Amino acid sequence: MAEPKAPLPATETMATTRVRPQVSIRGRSVGPIASSNAVGEEVPEFEPFMLLPRGPPPLTDYLDVWDVNMLKEPEEVNKQQHHTDRYANEGLIVRRGQEFQISITFNRPHDPSKDQFALEFVIGATPQYSKGTYIPVFPSEERNKLWGGRVLDTSDNVLTMGILPRADCIVGKYGMYVAVVTPYGIRRTKKDPSRELYILFNPWSFFPDDSVYLEDGAERTECVLNELGIIYHGAYDDVSERSWNYGQFEFGILDACLFIMDKGALPITNRGDPVKIARKASAMINSKDDEGVLVGNWSGDYMYGVAPTSWTGSVEILLSYANGGDPVCYAQCWVYAAVFNTFLRCLGIPARVVTNFFSAHDNDGNLKTDILLDENGKVDRSRTRDSIWNYHCWNECYMARLDLPEGFGGWQVVDATPQETSDGMYRCGPASVYAIKHGMVCYPFDAPFVFAEVNSDVVFYQRSRDGTLTPVKVNTSHVGRLVLTKAPGSNGRSDITSMYKFPEGSAEERTVLEKAEEYGVRRQDVTPPVADVALDIPSLEVKVGAGFDLALDFRNSSGQRRTVEAYTNGYVVYYTGVPSAEILFQSPTVTLDPRAGDAERKVIKVRPEDYMGKLVEQANLHFITTGKVKETGQIVTAMRVITLHKPRLLVQVAGTPRVSEEMLVTVQFTNDFKFSLENVHVRVEGPGVMSPHNKLYRLIAPGTTISWTESFIPRRQGPSKLMASLDCHALRQVTGEVDVHIEN
Repeated sequence: MAEPKAPLPATETMATTRVRPQVSIRGRSVGPIASSNAVGEEVPEFEPFMLLPRGPPPLTDYLDVWDVNMLKEPEEVNKQQHHTDRYANEGLIVRRGQEFQISITFNRPHDPSKDQFALEFVIGATPQYSKGTYIPVFPSEERNKLWGGRVLDTSDNVLTMGILPRADCIVGKYGMYVAVVTPYGIRRTKKDPSRELYILFNPWSFFPDDSVYLEDGAERTECVLNELGIIYHGAYDDVSERSWNYGQFEFGILDACLFIMDKGALPITNRGDPVKIARKASAMINSKDDEGVLVGNWSGDYMYGVAPTSWTGSVEILLSYANGGDPVCYAQCWVYAAVFNTFLRCLGIPARVVTNFFSAHDNDGNLKTDILLDENGKVDRSRTRDSIWNYHCWNECYMARLDLPEGFGGWQVVDATPQETSDGMYRCGPASVYAIKHGMVCYPFDAPFVFAEVNSDVVFYQRSRDGTLTPVKVNTSHVGRLVLTKAPGSNGRSDITSMYKFPEGSAEERTVLEKAEEYGVRRQDVTPPVADVALDIPSLEVKVGAGFDLALDFRNSSGQRRTVEAYTNGYVVYYTGVPSAEILFQSPTVTLDPRAGDAERKVIKVRPEDYMGKLVEQANLHFITTGKVKETGQIVTAMRVITLHKPRLLVQVAGTPRVSEEMLVTVQFTNDFKFSLENVHVRVEGPGVMSPHNKLYRLIAPGTTISWTESFIPRRQGPSKLMASLDCHALRQVTGEVDVHIEN
């Protein structure tokens, strides 16, 4: 997907550039299905009850609307009570299932005995009462059928109404009119963009119950209101992290999220269902089928866009897409997950980014990753096609699953990274985490695929000269080793592995695998011979540009001497596990004494020049050692992924940390390497304090320091963070950050 495509033959080019024939709905339906929140129908200002004489009817004696106050300022009651005061949006933003207020000023005091009026809320084209896209709300509670309405206060000519949207109403942008009934017809206020309002999901709404209601207050605050994220990557035993600006409250982001649903042609009537929204968005965040938000690229060539490792937040990506409608270049799994997280949180669906370390990509559904060895026990790279991602990021969103039996609601996996098609499109989920843990993979959507990502076995096969494959070792605990997400209310990690799987080797785990097989997951039982020699490669923390000692620890549990003829291969790999270049091959022979208490250690030296100049993306090195026991013919194996640690950016701020007062941020970096860095992109941003800024340095020579100072004016009080990245072809994903607390 990410590789540049070769030129097509002339005939194929012609075939792919044909104009798609126009498809008409004529004869199939009365009109097109409303699927755009941006398109609204003009509501007539006057709707007569009967034929009238020429000229305007005499309406001066009847109730007339002078002003409508939406109470939409951040400090006013609506945004305060609905937790929407942080949105950088001048419109009224409220949450469904919770009352909000509107004040109307009439030409005279309202008299309930003779004055009739209603507030009319409309969304999309051709609004209809039966579809929930046209909702009249009356001041008398007994007349309201869809939404609740009541008079809260009257003072002279001003009447304040409370409106209660249904907890399952459509989420999006509504138009609002005040309609007054006269003997001649209905007189409405003019269409006015200042009277439009956004209605979002409501995780605070317990009664009436919104399907995204989340009881845990700390998780709710984290997964809806927190703009600052931490994304985990690296290796399970050497976890790295980087901050991310989700920026769900930034200017233009809410409209960008509605634009994504419009671009995906999600019917307006489906936009009250978080399951349908999440599933559609999992397809729309990637560009594979439908010109969605992000173009994936794992090739290392990012000439025509921004390197995935360079992004520091979602804001720049979403605004770019919403402004032009063209997919943004480029993304990898954590970028897809982070942008998807912004989309979900912005609409009010609780969401978090999850990292699965050693994630299997099981495209044939057999829960097995195969590694082939030759007859001497050496890895046969030419025939080994499967790979395991060092890590993979996806999202969890919290919602009831009314389409599934009771108990399968709660956290759901959704994944926008285009890996496999689901119902013909590159999307994944929502899949119930509870269903995945318990092997109930029959329930939609895409549970078997996610189940395989955390439960596959790694099987080593020895290939004989006649092509026969014999299983010689199975590692059942390598895949899905660790599942992490950010802990609520802190910068710590939350280990949620136990939400996805039972302990390795437990009776519950065996039961789950059997259950998954009952529901169609194919799994081959492989039982290799038990080996009496064990091999391990201890973990290491290594900086980029440093040499290190790779240790191989052999143990002999038998009562006899053993001789192991081993092969160690080292590769520079992409984080997807795909090798880029071989950097090391050694074939040590080790003699082991019977039942030795201590391990016999063989040390292999890795020099900087072995891998520098060959590194890709996130500087991952993969070492795999296999060996054959001379006396028994048994095979021993061990694998180790080492993520080289990058230097950090120094980020500092100066000035008074106060709203609307100018401050300065300085990003500093010293090139301590022996080579120059060319075409270096530096980015910095922070939610509520600084919009995304970037700067290009053509050359940073060895031993030199760059220092970039930029001014910014904080827009919002409270804690925030400035995040910076430095990225170039020779050095990816260098980051830094600084915390700030802005006073009012």
